[in-house]
Amino acid sequence: MSKLSLAETAELSMLLEVSANIKPGNIDRFHDYEDTKFRHFLASAVLARDVFEKVSNLTLGEAMYATVVHTNGHAGGNTHFGAFILLLPLIKGKGIAGACEAVMQTTVEDAILFYQAFGKTQVRVNKEDEMDVNDPASIAMLREKKMTMLDVMTYSSETDMVAREWVNGFSLTRKAADMLKEKDGADSIQDMFLRLMAAYPDTFIAKKFGYARAVSIMERAQLVRAGGLSLSRFDEECIRGGVNPGSLADICIAGIFTALLEGWQWDC
Repeated sequence: MSKLSLAETAELSMLLEVSANIKPGNIDRFHDYEDTKFRHFLASAVLARDVFEKVSNLTLGEAMYATVVHTNGHAGGNTHFGAFILLLPLIKGKGIAGACEAVMQTTVEDAILFYQAFGKTQVRVNKEDEMDVNDPASIAMLREKKMTMLDVMTYSSETDMVAREWVNGFSLTRKAADMLKEKDGADSIQDMFLRLMAAYPDTFIAKKFGYARAVSIMERAQLVRAGGLSLSRFDEECIRGGVNPGSLADICIAGIFTALLEGWQWDC
């Protein structure tokens, strides 16, 4: 395969993640949610491509806002907001090391654009959050406290594992990429995803159902890895309960992108 551009690599990482099977509880090519469908994830990946190609000429706040605007052209609600939080600095930095530098350069204006982008989505948030993205006073607070986009991620990192990646040097992204690189082939995505589920409580599940439920899902994933529960049965349990580890899916996408940059062969 010829060398892909950064934009092509990012788009491919999104497509490979959503088409992988089985990723317990998440949308894939074999099942949809009532309001959000497999096709909406495909559309989001394609629609984001135009912004991916321009990231080098945009700040991260500008890129985040533009990507959300570009991918709002379908009826499926939020599909990849968390993935964009990770992919955009990875594209801009051409990998993890550069991404870590890119997030350090964000500004207050980037933070404001991020909040404005967030307000255009249907992303689940903590109801008790002092800095509600839907409250205009939060924008004033960003200016008053001179919070950059990195500061916003730091603020959110305690309860959001995607935001935490900005703070901890994309450590789970690194682990996910390394898991993929242990063996070539798109089938390794399923294994990587289950390993992450068994090791980390998903913060999207925690926001939706509470932290205890996120831990119980992690423990069920551990049972699958130990051979005490079939993967398909676990998937059915998650789907029936409306449990979808969306934050880990976002990290999975970032891991795929990183592995692809580093020579991982998915099509073999």
